[in-house]
Amino acid sequence: MSALREGARQVMAWLHGWTGLLLGWVLFVMCLAGTLSVFKPEIGQWMRPETRATADPADAVQAATDWLATNTRGSTGWYLTAPSARTNTVEAAYDSDGSFVYRALDPVRGAPAPRETLGGEFFYRLHFELELPYPWGRLLASIAAMAMLVALITGIIAHRRIFKDYFTFRPAKGQRSWLDGHNALGVLATPFHLMITFTGLVTLASLNMPWAISATYGKDLAAVYHDLAPGVAERARANVPVPLAPIAPMLREAQRRLGGTIGRVYVINPGDRAAVVTIFRSDADQIGFTPAEISFDGATGRPLRAWRENRGAIQTYNVVYGLHMARFASIATRWLYFLGGAMLTLAIATGLVLWIVKRRERAPLSLGNRVLERLNAGVLPGVPLGCAAYLLANRLLPLGLTGRAELEVSTALWAAAAAVAMGAALPPRWSWPLLTGATALACALAALIGLSISVMSVVLLAVAAALALLAAKQLRPPKRAPERRRRAA
Repeated sequence: MSALREGARQVMAWLHGWTGLLLGWVLFVMCLAGTLSVFKPEIGQWMRPETRATADPADAVQAATDWLATNTRGSTGWYLTAPSARTNTVEAAYDSDGSFVYRALDPVRGAPAPRETLGGEFFYRLHFELELPYPWGRLLASIAAMAMLVALITGIIAHRRIFKDYFTFRPAKGQRSWLDGHNALGVLATPFHLMITFTGLVTLASLNMPWAISATYGKDLAAVYHDLAPGVAERARANVPVPLAPIAPMLREAQRRLGGTIGRVYVINPGDRAAVVTIFRSDADQIGFTPAEISFDGATGRPLRAWRENRGAIQTYNVVYGLHMARFASIATRWLYFLGGAMLTLAIATGLVLWIVKRRERAPLSLGNRVLERLNAGVLPGVPLGCAAYLLANRLLPLGLTGRAELEVSTALWAAAAAVAMGAALPPRWSWPLLTGATALACALAALIGLSISVMSVVLLAVAAALALLAAKQLRPPKRAPERRRRAA
């Protein structure tokens, strides 16, 4: 029986290693970006230092719709997120002249913030779309999430002494140290890792398992969305120009009826007689996503339909989605989410390094493992370098530059690509400290040339100091093997 258990553990360990290796770099990008997305509103506010004004959410949305009504043409819809305690701007996604754009709007003037940037939205999109076209980025992310869940479960089964791993770390022991670090990072936050992986997988379930939707609705996606959100009033465009009624009274009436703060505001068919304004209650004060909504006639301001979600299956999904997004979280809970995400990111990184360390200590590396070693040296420090370059570009690019937000994203991607190329070209003993030191320098510069002192700047300086120490340690010559080990070799 013990032999059978030991064999099962070996199979689980084999599966754990290979699932982690095959999609490890994708999971590293997803987890790092998702960890940063915990503070998506705060990152966005740090990246727009000129926009400091605040306003009541209803007045801010009114200013935003006034600006959009004047400055957009041929829009089919405006999708707005009202300011909250975490951010002062109105997040707006809308189409104009056939192009779809995302902007943060000033809460007082309604115009776009002078520093055009995606802010924390870049990390949020990178987390589940990987900067790939729809649906390929989300499909790859969902496959990687399935691999992550398999790796977590097999890792738990493969452990012999999972409780002991809470307290075991043997520094400067080569493979043992990497294994202890990998185990500790994975074991200490195992419940969080399981929760965040499973809930993320559920949010992409329609991509993983589309057959129930296809069997019931065929290709009628409109019917799917209608059944999921039956409270949204839908009307065809009348093609009769009518200005939008003042939206602030609708928002205050919605807040009174819904019994909570205002979250998202959708204006469909703006500037048309058939315009509809749908207002959703914020999910910042409860875990469930989209708990209630109310629709108004956009031309008259008259209420059309109200809806409060009471269906058990949908409520369950909304809670699962809300757990993953963590918009309900207090500042302490957000830091716990951040810490758990950072531990998962580091567990993936140490696992990728451990794969090489284990094989190098047994025998000279094969060609394939030498390629993996160099890719590790490029990807693992290179992705954080791209994130730091994104923040640095936010401070260095001119304010009025055309396509400024896209240039920030391009800077991040090209910096990460250059790091991967450098890791592939240089021996790891040089590329690791070089790229780690470059990331530390980029973080320090982004903080020091910022226009304000904030928690974000302090965190950047702390990360820069930690990475600088790591780079200095990587430059030290490796210790020689003990005499007994050399003789055995």
